[in-house]
Amino acid sequence: MEMKRVVVTGLGTINPIGNSVPEYWANLEKGVSGSEMITSFDASKFKTKFACQVKNFDPNAYFDRKELKKIDPYTQFALVAVEEAMKDSGLNTEAIDLDMAGVVWASGIGGMQTFTEELRGYFAGDGTPRFSPYFIPRMISDIAAGYISIKYGFRGPNFSTVSACASSTNGIISALDIIRTGKANVIIAGGSEASVNEVGVGGFNSMQAMSTNNDEYKTASRPFDVTRDGFVIGEGGGCIILEEYEHAKARGAKIYCELKGGGMSADAYHLTAPHPEGLGARKVMENALKDADLTIQDIDYINVHGTATPLGDIAEAKAIISVFGDYAFKLNISSTKSMTGHLLGAAGAIEAIAAIFAICTDTIPPTINFKSPDPEIDSRLNITPNSAQKRSVKAALSNTFGFGGHNASIIFQKI
Repeated sequence: MEMKRVVVTGLGTINPIGNSVPEYWANLEKGVSGSEMITSFDASKFKTKFACQVKNFDPNAYFDRKELKKIDPYTQFALVAVEEAMKDSGLNTEAIDLDMAGVVWASGIGGMQTFTEELRGYFAGDGTPRFSPYFIPRMISDIAAGYISIKYGFRGPNFSTVSACASSTNGIISALDIIRTGKANVIIAGGSEASVNEVGVGGFNSMQAMSTNNDEYKTASRPFDVTRDGFVIGEGGGCIILEEYEHAKARGAKIYCELKGGGMSADAYHLTAPHPEGLGARKVMENALKDADLTIQDIDYINVHGTATPLGDIAEAKAIISVFGDYAFKLNISSTKSMTGHLLGAAGAIEAIAAIFAICTDTIPPTINFKSPDPEIDSRLNITPNSAQKRSVKAALSNTFGFGGHNASIIFQKI
């Protein structure tokens, strides 16, 4: 079977540094921090009192009150991101085969806010089970995909992917495989997450995974810096419209770039810690390059997983050097989580959009908040510290690694 080519024809996002793609791209280039003190709940007794929250978002501007009762914030973020991407793509749902149009949407956790609110209400009562009929549909992590499919009438493949922080990237790889094997012409792909609440922050705090640098919250997300102390939790969503190349050309679509390939692997090592030598991270990048039929010299930029955890950044840096050898010191790498925080299951989607930004503008978004090098991370790596850098970007690789040892990488290329 001859594999079909897959291209990107639409983008949409709502995240801590942009409520649209143009705003997001502008703030990526400026190196804007999205970290603020938490406003969605009283975090005064929590170890971490800050997060990268979506700003200036009023759901009432997008949804009516009846609808809002039925949808968790993670689904709200999904629908907002998809709406922008669909408009951007110029797709006319009356002019395409809806049986060949599908949705692959990701969320690492799903409706955590709904889960929190419903259980709070139950345990505050006398034990009588009083739950909203919308409790389960609001909470489950596949429901955003369902809503998207219903809204646009897409009757093709429709499902969600869950692999913790690799969820969105796994979903994009699934969408790629569906299109290139001829099972769909168009897929709405991406992910969303809304976990900046008591349960999300408290749970990650108990794991000692998040930064507790409350005094320097604005710069607390500092990948590769020796003073890093964990990730900063974020929220939002990102959407990529993937389309079969000839289908996109036939309708005169704007094409951002080509999705060349994707790789997957497992650490098979520990529930939450990365393999210390980055073996799974190395393998996933090798698999992505093989799937894309590219060499290491074809890659100009890597959007790293780069969560600013003490162990993770070291392991990923080792893996990059292991795969790319001396060429690792000629390409650019950066962690846009230094700006957006960690969107968990949605991270892969917004970071794919950042990689596409690099390709379309020949601009490498920076790793901000970097001051003090870590002696355990090779200083020859160009982490694009603090300021964006201009360079020709023909292809970009994006890494995402999740709790459970899930690894996923994708490669985009100029077309």
